[in-house]
Amino acid sequence: MTDKGYVNPQLLVETDTLEVELGANDLRIIDCNVVMGAKPGGGYDIRSGREDYDADHIPGAVFLDFLSELSGEHPNLKFMMPAAEDFGHAIGNAGIGNDHRIVLYSRGANFWATRLFLMFRAFGFNRCRVLNGAWDKWAAEHRPTTIETPNLPIAEFTANLQPGQIIGKDEVLAAVQRKDTCLINALSPEIFSGEAVNAAYGRPGHISGSVNLYAYDLIDKSDNTFADATALNEKFQAVGAFNQENIITYCGGGISATTDSFALMLLGRDDVALYDGSMTEWGPDESLPMSTLAGK
Repeated sequence: MTDKGYVNPQLLVETDTLEVELGANDLRIIDCNVVMGAKPGGGYDIRSGREDYDADHIPGAVFLDFLSELSGEHPNLKFMMPAAEDFGHAIGNAGIGNDHRIVLYSRGANFWATRLFLMFRAFGFNRCRVLNGAWDKWAAEHRPTTIETPNLPIAEFTANLQPGQIIGKDEVLAAVQRKDTCLINALSPEIFSGEAVNAAYGRPGHISGSVNLYAYDLIDKSDNTFADATALNEKFQAVGAFNQENIITYCGGGISATTDSFALMLLGRDDVALYDGSMTEWGPDESLPMSTLAGK
């Protein structure tokens, strides 16, 4: 493992370390991937990652499905925070209790793993690590995989929602009006500027007063891991993230923004809030302020 200078390196686990830990009685590994493909003109084709899990996964890993197990019901929005009782039920049924150590992974830039990490944190559980480099690095290094599904006994998992960590539009609007918060948009520069339009977001551009730090730019493209602390600090300083008392991250639906939040936690910021509904909620509401870089 290379020392990347993080304040909180314990939030990550490296592939070689996890391989050594495989089979530990107190370890639980969760594959939580969702497959999303962009539709022409906006929106996404979304499917469960269970099929990929069934084809190959890290030994001992269970699969938890954001589509059916980890999201609260909402008339318009996907992947919203579930009730604490529902979350605890899903985690316990997967054989995971409050006394276990948990490793999370997904595929690609690991957005789904960082999303689930923030959910565990918001429900008062702090014994989670994210697999650095995700499934992609594990597979590229030819580490052990299996098609076998573990048969774990049901456990008891108690979730207690902590306020102020995953928030709604009212809190974001109040922060915009107070002007005491660095509001970070994790979408692509083209979406942020308004040059590109995603129909799912209703209007082009970004929440007024927000800055842009694309989630993919926090990932080292050579091995799919998080960039080192120096690079991360430079990127967040460039958008003024440390110049305000508070930080809120958002994206299209509260998924990729969790990578910005997680990177900030690696740097020692544990007071970052995530806007759960993000642009999918904010954009279609004409009463809420939005801007483009062209000022339209």
